[in-house]
Amino acid sequence: MIEIDKNLFVGNLTDYENYQFDNDYCFVQACKEPCHRKALGYTGRSVSENHAEYLIAYRERKIILNMIDPPTAKYFENKMFESSLAFIDKNLEVGKKVLIHCNKGISRSPSIGLLYLAINGKIRNESFTLAEEDFKKIYPNYEPSGIKEFLNLNWQHYFKNYKK
Repeated sequence: MIEIDKNLFVGNLTDYENYQFDNDYCFVQACKEPCHRKALGYTGRSVSENHAEYLIAYRERKIILNMIDPPTAKYFENKMFESSLAFIDKNLEVGKKVLIHCNKGISRSPSIGLLYLAINGKIRNESFTLAEEDFKKIYPNYEPSGIKEFLNLNWQHYFKNYKK
């Protein structure tokens, strides 16, 4: 677990398990398995796409994303990132610590952290490539999969809609 900005941490599932009962923390859970599945209680391949919490579920101190880590951009949606950014802002503003985590802490969760830092001007944000270069100095274990393609394709969207 690495603090990438004041009270903002990126880590893995073990980090979540270690801090889940600490009420000073809120969590962005960027993993279908086991977090989204457990929160919604489904046992099949996935919950129905018509389910109200198909992409995003909220529980006490958590936003839980139905996010997998494929080698392609096609399974990510802007809504997942936008909701995560809003959740992070809301909780940091009230003095909470926020841990963004996925299973291994190398692709999905650090990508959300990178986007947050870029939008808030903490790292270069002219392009995903420059932001990634800066972010790797803060979080050297960053090894994005298809999420890298998604952020590259959608980079300007976030700066038109969310730049502070």
